[in-house]
Amino acid sequence: MRAFITGSKGQLGAAFVRHFEAKGWDYAAADIDTLDITDGNAVTDALNPYRPGLILNCAAYNLVDKAETEGPKAFAVNAEGPRSLALAARKLESTLVHFGTDYIFDGAKAAPYTEADEPNPLNNYGRSKLKGEEYVRQAPGSLVLRLSWVYGRGEQNFMHKLRGWAEKPGPLRVAADEVSVPTCTEDVVLVTLEALKRGLTGTWHLTNTGHCSRYDWAKLALKEYGVTKEPVPARMAEFKTAARRPGYSAMSNAALSGELGIKIPAWEDSVTAYIRGNK
Repeated sequence: MRAFITGSKGQLGAAFVRHFEAKGWDYAAADIDTLDITDGNAVTDALNPYRPGLILNCAAYNLVDKAETEGPKAFAVNAEGPRSLALAARKLESTLVHFGTDYIFDGAKAAPYTEADEPNPLNNYGRSKLKGEEYVRQAPGSLVLRLSWVYGRGEQNFMHKLRGWAEKPGPLRVAADEVSVPTCTEDVVLVTLEALKRGLTGTWHLTNTGHCSRYDWAKLALKEYGVTKEPVPARMAEFKTAARRPGYSAMSNAALSGELGIKIPAWEDSVTAYIRGNK
């Protein structure tokens, strides 16, 4: 099956590209410099000649704080872009896979969110991503996979930034009251492909197993990197940000892992494996 990958230079899109390359599978890839997914005509022009059976939408506007002042841009990429892809998928009878976020939840539950929980985003980023989900679900046979605290090869993930922060003088303060699930792009790729193999549709939570605070994540990451500097637990309120964030946005992957009959790696195991393989 031919696949078309958007957001191919981001952490997740690049992970799919590497996997498809390694397998020798037929695919085409595009990023913002070659395809503006907010332009419906451009999407049609890109997809029609290639006629992919699978569209993997890894493109996203993920600048959470900037989205508060760049709302129209966030909604264009995160909502109108998926809408354009959904319309194209419907016409081409392609399967559209879209990746969502834990930031559609408000944190009031304080227990792992399931697919049955009602979204209530606190910021423009979350609202734009939720709208994108709604558009994607209009495409028959579509698959929405919600992710959280995504990391993979590249310089944009939390762990890469953490190493830089650790080199600066002074205490390294990290929120201990912000809880979710670090999720590795390599695991996302493998589980997504398994879901497609099984013909899964609908909306599911795809994270690594378990959950932790950002402080716990930082502590493990620094230990694996061999950094002696210890993080200092802090509160989210200490960090002045433009966007409100849920204090608790961990999602349960139990429904997805149960449906597929697989065990998704624990977040600790994947963080450790990622660092040891990418030092």
